[in-house]
Amino acid sequence: MAGDGEKDHRSLKDRIRHPFPELREKLKGRLFRIPVRMVQAIHLKHKVGKLENLVNPNHRHDEMHEKATDEKRTKISDSHRFKSFAPERDGNKIKWYVDGQDYFYAASIGLERAKETIYICDWWLSPELFLRRPPYFNQEWRLDQILKRKAEQGIKIYIIVYKEVAQAISCNSAHTKHALTGLCPEGTPGHGNIKVMRHPDHNVFENMGDMTFYWAHHEKFIVIDYALAFIGGLDLCFGRWDSRQHPLADVHPSGVQNEMFPGQDFNNNRILDFQTVEDWKSNELSKADYGRMPWHDVAMGVIGDCVYDIAEHFVLRWNFCKRDKYKRDDRYDWLLMEGREGDNEDLIAVQRPKHPVGEYIHHPLSELSTKPWAHERQGTVHAQIVRSSADWSSGILTEHSIQNAYKEIIEKAQHFVYIENQFFITATGEDQHPVFNTIGRSIVDAVVRASKEGRKFRVIIVIPAIPGFAGDLRDDAATGTRAIMDYQYKSINRGETSIFGQLRKEGVDPEKHIFVFNLRAYDRLNKTPAMQRQEEASGVKYQEVQRAEAEEIMGTGIHGSADPEVSSSSDDERDDHGNEEKEKAVDRKRKFEAARQKAGHHEDEKGHKTDTVADSTMLNGTPITKQPWDGKPEEEKENWVQEELYIHGKSQKGDHDSELSIVMEDTRELESTMDGQPFTAGYHAATLRRLLWREHLGLLEAQDVDASKDQNVQPPDVAMNDVKEGKEYEFVADPLSDQVWNLWTEQATVNTDTFRRLFRADPDNEIKTFEDYANWVPKQGHKQGHLFDRFMPNDEIRQHLDKIKGHLVWMPLDFLRDAEMAEAGLQVNQVTESIYT
Repeated sequence: MAGDGEKDHRSLKDRIRHPFPELREKLKGRLFRIPVRMVQAIHLKHKVGKLENLVNPNHRHDEMHEKATDEKRTKISDSHRFKSFAPERDGNKIKWYVDGQDYFYAASIGLERAKETIYICDWWLSPELFLRRPPYFNQEWRLDQILKRKAEQGIKIYIIVYKEVAQAISCNSAHTKHALTGLCPEGTPGHGNIKVMRHPDHNVFENMGDMTFYWAHHEKFIVIDYALAFIGGLDLCFGRWDSRQHPLADVHPSGVQNEMFPGQDFNNNRILDFQTVEDWKSNELSKADYGRMPWHDVAMGVIGDCVYDIAEHFVLRWNFCKRDKYKRDDRYDWLLMEGREGDNEDLIAVQRPKHPVGEYIHHPLSELSTKPWAHERQGTVHAQIVRSSADWSSGILTEHSIQNAYKEIIEKAQHFVYIENQFFITATGEDQHPVFNTIGRSIVDAVVRASKEGRKFRVIIVIPAIPGFAGDLRDDAATGTRAIMDYQYKSINRGETSIFGQLRKEGVDPEKHIFVFNLRAYDRLNKTPAMQRQEEASGVKYQEVQRAEAEEIMGTGIHGSADPEVSSSSDDERDDHGNEEKEKAVDRKRKFEAARQKAGHHEDEKGHKTDTVADSTMLNGTPITKQPWDGKPEEEKENWVQEELYIHGKSQKGDHDSELSIVMEDTRELESTMDGQPFTAGYHAATLRRLLWREHLGLLEAQDVDASKDQNVQPPDVAMNDVKEGKEYEFVADPLSDQVWNLWTEQATVNTDTFRRLFRADPDNEIKTFEDYANWVPKQGHKQGHLFDRFMPNDEIRQHLDKIKGHLVWMPLDFLRDAEMAEAGLQVNQVTESIYT
């Protein structure tokens, strides 16, 4: 019986054994208190007992109660489509967000509206990330500042981030944890309201057998008050904010306050990877010399029953981490969940040891019946949450419902399959070690069936040109990335077991059905002669001003926050030093700005309009041949840059990287055409595809940085998507239209040829051996991403650049075809090869 009218969420067995829990707690506290040292001894005994886990990988599934829980979970998943833990849900209101500008703005609104709880799960989370731009004018919308405000208002914030292998990955989750938990120090409002877990452990002495070196948590989602969720492919971290025109340049002679990517948020991993992210200076890339790496991805905003399933996955992960790593840490509580109480709390990994450490907190804080989706359908989307999850990541038997969904949906496809993903590694059979996901087989079967039935059928795949941050692909450090590329080529077109090989075996021409593309962008660094004069007059380099601007708007956050256990005297010393550095940086910025007019800049100058020319590839953008340049043509040639456009994606194999995704089918219909014939499409999927294709083809206008009036940046309950109707919207309506396909392939060809001619962009089909590579782009004497032929007249360069529209290029399927891409060694061997697949 619960007091004060609260519900009693205990199981029937517990209620019978202990009908008066309040009295029992009081007696336990007064009469039967176990000495602290005895409890500590018991905890130490359990910790030492984990040594057995080293020789028993099944230790979470071998006891009777664990087997019962596994059986219960299996029974539930077997009853659901794709064998997912979550059922199919009707009536969801789901909105798509394409690229970081729209998604991060929507996330900022959702977080700011939080009233009770916030869950965040990310691979990498950067506390200093600005969710709205330009940063100088939106400092209150830095992620850590939003979370600090909410914590001070009493909102409970729970965050799980991947704990990286520090020797291999530089995202520094320790900085994330310390920066966020240090936002509200003891004695200040909000203290204790931000909890951050890092998982998994990599230290055998700390966590015995419960660790992994190879796999990562790749879930990226937010749950707010159990009322709204965001899910997709964008981490709340540096390098992900981007707009649909994908600018590479961020040099602003007209005023450094117009910068879009401060500090480490301006990054190009092919030139310099993130390093010691708690100190942005150590990874600084000069904006005056290089372009950034652009980033393309998609996320969803969800209101409806699926929010509960996303929340359930988070609570399972939280409780598993509590059990796995923080069981004896009283800073972390167990989370209970409405609908998973009593005999079903084991489904979310709740444990009740004899001597628990931490409280048991019931969520949501207000009952589900108060949520907007609890009583009526919010939208028209039939959806289901699917995941890749396993023992190491969630303490469950392997679930690969993402792979199951991919396979079933592809196998049933009648007209086309469109895929955007970070990797494309798959098998066409069951015995292709070390690749075990058989999505490739489903593609082969769907194409063969369509060929036999005489149906037009295409599989269109868009992936990054280089699926990792390799630097120069010829270097030894890039062996792992070359291994991934090698597996991709063997999945697509090299060898008998590839998709191409299997189709040819069936008498089907793969080049009529399978098409693979990359994305690539170019820009001009606005390092004008006037800016160079300004550097000379002030004695301050733009790179120093860039540093000063980041110092001013990012402040102490970019240097990291001290661990709460650090003494106050240490904090004071650090702060004094930080203030001194900040003053010096501000002085340098003032000197630079003071020299503006002397250098030839004017107060009414609109130079920031041409600080990037990325809009030139988009609808109604200013042609490059009409873009102004304040200087000599030869000087402009030094400033043209290009880079691959990176795409993120999903993991399919349940016992490797963990992942969460959503399958959607809109019951709202859209009358359209398919191969010239009337066709009824689902509104959600059709409008998303139309927008993606227009972005890639340059048939959308560039985005304004001020997104406040754009309905596409709002949460789903404020405004649904503006699908940008017009003639371009209608032009791409039929995905099998010959007119659309001709433009798609022809523009990809023009773009590919132009990037090849001007930049010698790699990878490329002309590079079939490493000797070819050396002749294609010499390792010395050529700056990464810059113009290759410096003798080409600038007017001719401009005319060529005007041919590029959108960002679509062909994937070079013959790249290093005649070379051993990933020679066996320390990075590629029988132990490590499963990492790359």
